[in-house]
Amino acid sequence: MRAGFPDFRLGTVLATSFTGTLSERHGDAVERIPTPQRLVDWLTVNGLAVDSCTTAQLDLARQLRESIHAAATAAAIQEPLPASAVQVINDRSAQGRAAAILTAGGERLWRLSSASCVEDALGVIAADAISIIAGERDGKLALCASPTCRAAFFDTSQSRTRKWCDMNTCGNRQKKARFNANQRKNSTGTSP
Repeated sequence: MRAGFPDFRLGTVLATSFTGTLSERHGDAVERIPTPQRLVDWLTVNGLAVDSCTTAQLDLARQLRESIHAAATAAAIQEPLPASAVQVINDRSAQGRAAAILTAGGERLWRLSSASCVEDALGVIAADAISIIAGERDGKLALCASPTCRAAFFDTSQSRTRKWCDMNTCGNRQKKARFNANQRKNSTGTSP
């Protein structure tokens, strides 16, 4: 990772990991792709390597990110999908030209039409979002229980009762807050 930027929050689902490039949406927001190069870094880490990115392509990426977040949030709370978000997701999916390829090890990789085509990578992300929002994959969209986060995530746990987008950040923060509150309660409730 590049020095001076917050770490990426990587998950197993491409579309919701992409929405996680803006975290703490209801608190002190943390932008994890503040520059075109940082988007290049995120795409590379997620198997969608591109050589470069323009400011206009970064704007397209952020528009897609926010559209996926809006649609996934609506799906998670079983509300109608916002038409404008659906349009952006569909447009990005249709404009991308990427092909799934199978490695000798049995893994799927993506081959973009060119190494500088961020739009192809965004098409892959949009297609992934369509897959999860449409309910085509085994799992359930949910929202993080952290009141400052509320990130949409794809719950693939056996019980489908996961509460946090990321246990290492939001989950631990909430557990620590509960622990500290209990410590304060116990210390004020016990006097010699």
